[in-house]
Amino acid sequence: MTTLREEDVDRFRRDTPGTDEVVHLNNAGSALPPRQVTDTVLDYLREESVRGGYETAAAHADRIQGVTDGIARFLGAEAADISVTDSATRSWQAVFYAFRFEPGDRILTCRSEYASNAIAYLQVARRTGAVVEVVEDDESGQLDVADLERRLDGDVKLIAITHVPTQGGLVNPAEEVGAIAERAGIPFLLDACQSAGQLDLDVRRLRCDALSGTGRKYLRGPRGTGFLYTHPRLRERLEPAMLDLHSATWTAPDTFEIAPDGRRFETWERNHGLVLGLGAAVEYASEIGLAAIEERVTALAARLRADLSQIAGVSVHDQGKRKCGIVTFSVAGTDAAEVQRALAQAKINTSVARPTSYQYDQEVRRLPDMVRASVHYYNTEDELRALAEAVERLA
Repeated sequence: MTTLREEDVDRFRRDTPGTDEVVHLNNAGSALPPRQVTDTVLDYLREESVRGGYETAAAHADRIQGVTDGIARFLGAEAADISVTDSATRSWQAVFYAFRFEPGDRILTCRSEYASNAIAYLQVARRTGAVVEVVEDDESGQLDVADLERRLDGDVKLIAITHVPTQGGLVNPAEEVGAIAERAGIPFLLDACQSAGQLDLDVRRLRCDALSGTGRKYLRGPRGTGFLYTHPRLRERLEPAMLDLHSATWTAPDTFEIAPDGRRFETWERNHGLVLGLGAAVEYASEIGLAAIEERVTALAARLRADLSQIAGVSVHDQGKRKCGIVTFSVAGTDAAEVQRALAQAKINTSVARPTSYQYDQEVRRLPDMVRASVHYYNTEDELRALAEAVERLA
């Protein structure tokens, strides 16, 4: 692994015009894209405007297919295992809603699960009689793998967890979960929405049956892009809830055949300019190296936690044995939204984490609304100091 140097960071910042405008610490929301991504999208849209949509897509068919190939390399997968979608949520839903649950089937998830996923579990449980069960955390705050293993039996039909939650820097032990699920023969669905692009992901190491991700967060791609990995052992068992002429072929007036590969979870219509932008983002991250990105992001976040922890009246709320680039904190006596507004006035971008996004966790931890600062490799220590100094003035 090559450790990123200051001259590397300078180059990344030159590639990122937004760093001249703001201190962007909202990368878990939507990161600043490098110019290579923006130029790719705009160049394609300009060509489409003068050449025609179908004609431009046909001319760039190899490049568009290359995005699927690049995501596959990025995840250590085969191209046939990849679906390109318009969001992480759409990717995740494409797999989850393809399961056919029956009364008494159990869905195991984590206490740090995200709202969109939990709402889907509850909807399906209401429709089918399936049961949603929350695995407890261990003493560090991450999913308790021993508790997960104790809960396994023939009624468990799915293990589905969020790798990195919205409410803190926790990294759940996905590799251990994957090993347990594989031994038990239970499908494992991993929401990697906030880990893709900041952590070094490899589906062979994770042993997941499906993994969903987005372009707009740590990958630094365009909004409106996502991707899905599905292992053949799961994919061949699932019939998607919705099909079209891309995900299936109409073979006769009364028959159709579902695509055998990742296309079965895609739809025909897409914004090819955004897809190519996603490909450019994956290429940019891959050239840097995910291990090097993870090392820098993790170190910057640890530095920020340490600085914030030294400020009287500030509480840092991150848990877990392993932590990533997300830092959540609160300021005593000041609402998180007020802190966020004050930081925004100083041109420091953050976001607010609210309990409606993490009710399972809130049930135990009783967290206040929190400010979420999420660092990336193009951030600098000077920017972290600027945040800490601004927070200290508010405390």
